[in-house]
Amino acid sequence: MNKNNKVLLAFSGGLDTSFCVQYLKNERNLEVHTALVNTGGFNSEELKAIEQKALELGVASHKNIDKIEEFYRKGIRYMIFGNSLRQNTYPLSVSSERIFQALAIVDCAKEIDAAYIAHGSTGAGNDQVRFDLVFQVVAPEIEIITPIRELRLSRQEEIDYLAKHGYAYNWEKAKYSINQGLWGTSVGGAETLLSDGVLPESAYPVQAVKQGNEKIVIEFENGEPVGLNGKKLSPETVIREIENIAAPYGIGRDIHIGDTIIGIKGRVGFEAAAALIVINAHRLLEKHVLTKWQQYWKDQIGNWYGMMMHEAQYLEPVMRDMEAFLESSQKFVTGSVDVCLQPYHFNATGCRTEHDLMSSKFGEYGEINKAFSGDDVKGFTKILSNQMKIYYAINSTDTIN
Repeated sequence: MNKNNKVLLAFSGGLDTSFCVQYLKNERNLEVHTALVNTGGFNSEELKAIEQKALELGVASHKNIDKIEEFYRKGIRYMIFGNSLRQNTYPLSVSSERIFQALAIVDCAKEIDAAYIAHGSTGAGNDQVRFDLVFQVVAPEIEIITPIRELRLSRQEEIDYLAKHGYAYNWEKAKYSINQGLWGTSVGGAETLLSDGVLPESAYPVQAVKQGNEKIVIEFENGEPVGLNGKKLSPETVIREIENIAAPYGIGRDIHIGDTIIGIKGRVGFEAAAALIVINAHRLLEKHVLTKWQQYWKDQIGNWYGMMMHEAQYLEPVMRDMEAFLESSQKFVTGSVDVCLQPYHFNATGCRTEHDLMSSKFGEYGEINKAFSGDDVKGFTKILSNQMKIYYAINSTDTIN
C-alpha cells in the first residue's frame, strides 16, 4: 500500500523540533505539517511567535491546539481527587500533560491524513515512551519518526545543519530546560544531573520576591476548586490565580528524584505552587468529610492513579475504574479551606463545610463525649483486646520487647 508523504510533527519551536522540520523535509522528502498542543504553558503572543517560526522554517501548515480545559477535566481533576504526588513529592506537572498532547497530535494527524507522526524526544527520557505508546495504541497505522532519537546528534551538529540550510537562528543554549504547563513547571539543568546539586534562585521562572504573609481561601465543590477569595471561577482559573499569587513567595519548589519508565533514575526540579497548595487544601477538607476507610482506600488508589499516569498507562481501562471510584468519593468534599502563604512555605490552617464529621454534636475530642458512656468503653475495650489476650495466654513464652 502506497503512503502519502505527509508528516505531522509535534512542534515546540525549540532547537530539536526546528531541526526536525528541516531534516524531514530535506532528508526524508516529506511534506511537513506542525502542531503545538497547549496544555497551559504558552500565552497568545508565544503561540503566534511559534507559528511564525514554523512557517519561516518552511512547513506546509501549522496549528496551535488548545487542550487546557481537557487536560484539567480528564487529568488534573482526578489527580486532585486522588491527592496524587509522585513518590509523595512531585505533582506530575509535565508527565501528565504528555498523554493529552499525544492524543491531540493523533487527532490532528488524522485530520490532515498524515502517513507519519514525528516528535523530537531524545532516547534518554520518559517522554519518548509516552508519545510512542499513545501513537501505537490509537493510530497503529501511522508510522512514527523520531529524528533526534535515531540520529543521536549533538546540539552543535543540529545548529550547523540548520545554518547550512539557511536558518542561522540565535541558538544560545539556555542553562536550564523549562517545561511549563497549567499544573506546574519542570526545571532541568546541570545541578539536577548530580545527586547533591541544588538549583539556584535564577533557575526558576518565577523569582521569590514577595515578603510577609497573606491568607487565601479556596472553595471546593465535589472535590473541584471552584472559587478563590470569595469569587467563583473555573477550576483552571483558580489554579492560574493561585500560581500567580503564591509562586512569587518561592512556594512550590522542590527537586524530585524518581524511577523513570526506561529504568534509570532521574532528577528534576519543579515549581508548582498551585498544584501543591490545591492538593494540600483538598486533603485537609477530605480529612473532615470522609470516613477513615474512605480515606485509606482513596490514598491507595490516588497513589496508583498517579503512578499509572506517570508510567504512560492513561489508556489502560483500569484508569477509568479508578476515576469512577475517585469521583464517587468526592460526593461531600464541598467547603472552603484557609491557606496561609509566606516565603517558601504555606500551611492549610482550617476549613468550613456542612459535611464536617468533626461535628461537636457527637463530642469534642479530648474534652467530652456525647455518644456513649464510660461503661460502654469498658465493654468495647474488652472485646477489642480479646484476640490479643488469647494469643498471649496460649503463647505464654512470647515476650514483648
